[in-house]
Amino acid sequence: MDPRQLEKVFNAFVSTKAHGTGLGLAICRMIVEGHGGRLTASSDGESGALFQFVLPIGSTDGAARPP
Repeated sequence: MDPRQLEKVFNAFVSTKAHGTGLGLAICRMIVEGHGGRLTASSDGESGALFQFVLPIGSTDGAARPP
């Protein structure tokens, strides 16, 4: 994946595939960020791309945890 395209792939309707809808990564990022996390991508431009997500351990919305 071209490293210059990395941040754009998280936008809705942006796809690197000829017949892609471009919604998958936008939805994934929205879900991860909705839980207080981060979804990032990196690429060296030669061997593909690496996508990583980080989620917090604790609740960010103050909701009670199930027992």
